[in-house]
Amino acid sequence: MTDIHASVPLAFLATCPKGIELLLADELARLGAEPGKTTVAGVHFRASLACAYRICLWSRLANRVILCLVREEGVEHPDRVRSATAAIDWRAHLGPGRSLAVDFHGRSEQIRHTRFGAQTVKDGVVDRLQAEGAPRPNVDTRSPDLRLYAHLHRGRLLLGVDLSGDSLHRRGYRRDVGHAPLKENLAAALLIRAGWPELARQGAPLVDPLCGAGTLLIEAAMMAADMAPNLQRECFGFHGWAGHDEAGWRELKREAEARASIGRKRCRSRLFGFDRSPPALAAAKANAMRAGIPALITLTGAGVSQLERPAQLSETTRGLVITNPPYGERLGELPELVGLYGELGKRVKAAFPGWRLAMFTANPDLGHRLGLRATKHYSLKNGPLDARLLLMEVPEDEAGAGGEATQASTSAPRSEGAQMFANRLDKNRKRLKKWLKRSGESCYRLYDADMPEYALAIDVYGDHVHVQEYAPPRSVEAAQAQKRLFDALSVIPDVLDVDPARVVVKRRERQTGKGQYEKQASRGERFAVREGHARLWVNLHDYLDTGLFLDHRPVRRRLAEMAPGKRFLNLFCYTASATVQAALGGAADSVSVDLSNTYLDWARDNFVLNRLDPSRHRVVRDDCQHWLETAGGQFDLIFMDPPTFSNSKRMDGTLDVQRDHGRLVRLAMARLAPGGTLVFSNNQRRFCLDEDLTAEFWVEEISAKTFDPDFSRRPSLHHVFLIRHREGA
Repeated sequence: MTDIHASVPLAFLATCPKGIELLLADELARLGAEPGKTTVAGVHFRASLACAYRICLWSRLANRVILCLVREEGVEHPDRVRSATAAIDWRAHLGPGRSLAVDFHGRSEQIRHTRFGAQTVKDGVVDRLQAEGAPRPNVDTRSPDLRLYAHLHRGRLLLGVDLSGDSLHRRGYRRDVGHAPLKENLAAALLIRAGWPELARQGAPLVDPLCGAGTLLIEAAMMAADMAPNLQRECFGFHGWAGHDEAGWRELKREAEARASIGRKRCRSRLFGFDRSPPALAAAKANAMRAGIPALITLTGAGVSQLERPAQLSETTRGLVITNPPYGERLGELPELVGLYGELGKRVKAAFPGWRLAMFTANPDLGHRLGLRATKHYSLKNGPLDARLLLMEVPEDEAGAGGEATQASTSAPRSEGAQMFANRLDKNRKRLKKWLKRSGESCYRLYDADMPEYALAIDVYGDHVHVQEYAPPRSVEAAQAQKRLFDALSVIPDVLDVDPARVVVKRRERQTGKGQYEKQASRGERFAVREGHARLWVNLHDYLDTGLFLDHRPVRRRLAEMAPGKRFLNLFCYTASATVQAALGGAADSVSVDLSNTYLDWARDNFVLNRLDPSRHRVVRDDCQHWLETAGGQFDLIFMDPPTFSNSKRMDGTLDVQRDHGRLVRLAMARLAPGGTLVFSNNQRRFCLDEDLTAEFWVEEISAKTFDPDFSRRPSLHHVFLIRHREGA
């Protein structure tokens, strides 16, 4: 057993999240260590064993504390790792009958897998123990008595004993972490960067307007109450180490318990958390109870728009507002977040004049929506994400009393581009107003890259809005494109009077080679819209397309007019919205063919929604070309709208509409009854009809007649042809 009070300094490594190494070095010095070289995500230091124990107990920033046993250069081969390990007297670290685990990090030309590296280190331990007649240790990767740490990088091997055991960021109070939790030691780093320790010493308050499971609040409360972050922890890595001094450890822990008891009583800071999610607040409350500081934190169920200065605080009180809002990692989350950040800035300026605001975000462009200029910013990592902590000083309230500023002084003004975009949306609404009133359509295109700087397609589906962002050309900087998108999203809810939660954003990019549009999400949220006499299911989230091609609305209307008494065939039917219109228009029966089970199930649901008889209106899963080649029967009205390109795994080969349309048309015409009509459509912008078809059949292009006013600006969006047999053919 090692004497914890021995003054001989030992070599250690403390690991931490990337970006907070300098903060950790300062913390180690405050705890009595001698910091040395700083590495990526780690700090080397020298300290007594007592100091190392104190660091395990009191460090708010470290992940692990490693007692270094070997540092060796020129290590590339497994044999060198094994021999370096075997050179250590393991009986001084691993007691008889104790279990072992090895965490191996890094690689070399000969050691390319961490599992192999761990096995090599374990073999070195076994070699030494067996050479001295000691029993072979058991391996327990989940709950070992002794955990070894090995790191190999550029031939430099570091091997040591992990005194922390489980990562020190796991304080033990957090069990219900909610969505995308912030690690405890990263939260502590944010608080230190924001200047909270000094504010807490002054008794200043803290507010988190989006507190989630309460990690920032709890870490701040423990700092304010002088509580060791790992005081609640039952087991550390050194408890299974042969050199552990239990008596010395208990002395350090009793000291920490006494400080916590005094600190909680003397703490003058009040902490306030707000969140609109009842489960998040319940988790925050339970976490605070486990951390032992529930009396210091007040939790309130409220959204950002309801954020106010707590009634317990005077108008002259100044403190810290700190939060870790959602980042919008998925494009579809942005509409709500653009509004959320803007509203947060507005409310903070109204309720907390003179306070400091600290925001941690992986999307600094959203941070700019606060309407406040960052005085400092720090680059950090939140897991795999590059993030920034933005520090801002909230200006004093010029409006005066009550902490309530006027709307004019708190609303972030629109940028010139955003205002231009809003004006264009207003102009388009006015242009379409009469047509919409006359037609009764609730689903329409409002905007389609009218302004080149704002390369978006905006479709209205009742009280929902579907926004598609066209991928910007390489000549446009990504940051500029992002800013313009945010400008657009900031005005769409206001101009269209729609809830931001009902604005859905996707990015549409040109697919090449074997690329295909894939499923975007799995939310399963759909709702019914009306088109003429039909009701149709749409899903704005899960796929690039929504289930309803709005530009084909006039084509579906024409099919309904042509359908009475006809046998109708819908090829490449997608969700069979054209079949629904034909059936409601009076088609005698129909067959709808597609290769996708997803779309055919969608088609069946559309049939049920419109009470269509499934015995008269059938769906068939097959490759359309194969079906045309093998199926029998004739039809009076055929609609064929093939994709521009397809390489579905369920097809033989690929489909290119420009290359293959001649064969497809001829196959369809073989199923067309005398006097019948094939309506052939496609969305290939530069499509040219095979001239041989005009010699074989009667062909009329009606593309110009198939655009309603909402698509009149894009006459090349689709091409539509009526094709019939020539008389006597």
